[in-house]
Amino acid sequence: MATKIRLQRGGHKGYAVYRIVAADARAPRDGRFIEKLGMYNPNTNPATVMLNFDRALYWLEVGAQPTDTVRNILSREGVLLMKHLRGGVKKGAFDEAAAQAKFDAWKADKEKGLETVRQGEQSAKKDLAAKKLEAEKKVNEAIAKKVADKKAAASMAEAEAEAAEAAEAAVEEAPAVEEAPAVEEAPAAEEPAAEEAPAAEEKPAEEA
Repeated sequence: MATKIRLQRGGHKGYAVYRIVAADARAPRDGRFIEKLGMYNPNTNPATVMLNFDRALYWLEVGAQPTDTVRNILSREGVLLMKHLRGGVKKGAFDEAAAQAKFDAWKADKEKGLETVRQGEQSAKKDLAAKKLEAEKKVNEAIAKKVADKKAAASMAEAEAEAAEAAEAAVEEAPAVEEAPAVEEAPAAEEPAAEEAPAAEEKPAEEA
């Protein structure tokens, strides 16, 4: 029976999480499997891998063929390196202690690299948080300035209204100016009526 080590999809829409399984090569991708070897979550940075190292190594040594993605995962986890080192032990190139020392040195270097990635991730998150905070401060300052301007305009308008009311009140309270009494016109001097001239005495008509 041809055996493959492959990924089996899980999780939910938009957030895929995979099981690492040893399965019959003829079985459907998400069908039955022989053994579950671990989990792979590509949504984190770096990707999260939980692997049963010894069982994955066992299946490689008995001839199971990993898919390309699983091969990359096993390589990053050191399973392929350990298989190679154990092959060297069987051939007599070095003993198990030397093989384990080489593996431990590789693992230490890998941990340093992962730590560098984690620190870079944390630094990027801090920078992003600082930028967001700065942007929020600027927005809040702009809002505060608008509110202050509105309050200042309202205060100015209120002061102008109060000043206008005070001016009107002052005008109303001021004593009214007394009108000067009208100058009585002097009676016009009556001119003596012109004496009528005595009517001319009619002459007696001459008798005809």
